[in-house]
Amino acid sequence: MITLSILFRSSTTLPQTDIPHQFDVLVVGAGAAGLYTALCIPNRLRVGLITKQTVSLSASDWAQGGIAAAVAPEDSPSLHVEDTLKAGAGLCDRTAVEFIAQRAPSCIQSLVDLGVAFDRHHGNLALTLEAAHSRHRVLHAADTTGREVTTTLTAQVLKRRNIQVIQKALALNLWLEAQTQHCQGISLFYQGQICWIQAGAVILATGGGGQVFAQTTNPAVSTGDGVALAWRAGAILRDLEFVQFHPTALTKPGADRFLISEAVRGEGAHLIDNTGRRFAFDYHKDGELAPRDVVSRAIFSHLQRTSSHPATDHVWLDMRPISPDKIRHRFPNIIQVCQRWGVDVFCEPIPVAPAAHYWMGGIATDLHNHTNIPGLYAVGETASTGVHGANRLASNSLLECIVFGAQMADLKLANLPPSDAPMAIMRELELSEHQWQTQQQKLQELRQNLPSLVWQNAGICRQESGLATAISTIKSWQQDFNHLPLSKYLFALNPGENINLPSPDMASKLQLWAETRNLLDVAYLIINSALFRTESRGGHYRTDFPHTDLSWQVHTLIQGHKWWKSPQIIDG
Repeated sequence: MITLSILFRSSTTLPQTDIPHQFDVLVVGAGAAGLYTALCIPNRLRVGLITKQTVSLSASDWAQGGIAAAVAPEDSPSLHVEDTLKAGAGLCDRTAVEFIAQRAPSCIQSLVDLGVAFDRHHGNLALTLEAAHSRHRVLHAADTTGREVTTTLTAQVLKRRNIQVIQKALALNLWLEAQTQHCQGISLFYQGQICWIQAGAVILATGGGGQVFAQTTNPAVSTGDGVALAWRAGAILRDLEFVQFHPTALTKPGADRFLISEAVRGEGAHLIDNTGRRFAFDYHKDGELAPRDVVSRAIFSHLQRTSSHPATDHVWLDMRPISPDKIRHRFPNIIQVCQRWGVDVFCEPIPVAPAAHYWMGGIATDLHNHTNIPGLYAVGETASTGVHGANRLASNSLLECIVFGAQMADLKLANLPPSDAPMAIMRELELSEHQWQTQQQKLQELRQNLPSLVWQNAGICRQESGLATAISTIKSWQQDFNHLPLSKYLFALNPGENINLPSPDMASKLQLWAETRNLLDVAYLIINSALFRTESRGGHYRTDFPHTDLSWQVHTLIQGHKWWKSPQIIDG
């Protein structure tokens, strides 16, 4: 028998780790948003920075292209604003877009001051062009900009005495004060224990949810945790149907869907089909440099017309129009990864196809990162700030992390209420090896089958019949999940009850359970949102409603199981 000895303690009793039971601020997620947010929080406050893997594993670390900012003499924040609004297909919040564009240059300077080594040209910051930008305004560090940013920010975080990094820790639930519904902490699985940690503010910076799709450029940690946690706690979510599919992910058997940066096309690479023809101009006058959603649909549609296996087939990205010296200078990581998979970019085109890349929707926030739940904040891809609208402009994502992370310098904390944790109680839960193996097998089946279901029915092109079928299936799977003995037990836990799980292999098992739960919730939310919006716009395309409808120039809002429209957006 596997016996889980459960000891409930008061919240003032520390678990057998060096994590205190209380911080001033908890930041969940350690990509660019979480790292920079932690650095900007006043250093008089004690910060717990939580990451479920390590501080170097995040989608930010994988970001290649760069950070957009109007720093060139021929550029301006107003031009950056107009490009962002145009890409956002009518759903951007102009105030938020102006806010980010105007603060971009100073935030870039802040990163330089911290030690981020952007590429230079004759001593000045080097700038490149990406799709849908009207000026060269994308700063970069070769083709590993995200890694350069996160590595530098991590080094700075580790120097700060007020920040405690808690690695390989999994946030399970938000902790709301019973009377006021103020967010006062989280439950956390860490080093064989589930403990509740109190804080004056909780900031969710957990990134996106790309792992809900079978084809994604996101790392394995991108399971929509923050959005799922916030939704279950009653947060208002916005525009979850809008998922950006990056048009050019490396497509080789056995390989991860490695992103081939948009900057490659900005520097002159061509999209071609099996005949060598530049087909993208058949679908948009800007060809390869059209907005990402347009290029992704162009590839999808072209494969539907020309391939006998469109779901698994690919087109080609030809870098040979770029000079070899520029390829070596700008894209060393792409060269290396492609070589690893047998592709010589100097001699042959790269096989590419679209993959889920970025989630425009998220937890609805204001310019100060507030959610509708007092004490709960969201930053980065987890949040919906209004900047991206229906389709994110390239290289605005890392910028959003920095600009909105900087807002936490003005964080004001409410007084923590007294803990309402219960006194010591002893329980035991017994699971036989067979019982656990049966549950684990079910969880693994759900984790394997869910992304395929979502990709097939809520991927690049969607329609009512497929979405309805997927919702029905997901509801059934959620019931199966909820009836698992482990689910019933964990759902019944009360806030403040600390649990000791002595089995050394529980970490991976509990992570599988928690991520499966979050992915089921995220899939339910995305697909219902896609069914709710009966038009096509930006990253959301309905084959049964292929045109943009002015009456849908509104946000999709969600709280609990209720979907509704925002007021009409006049100046998106």
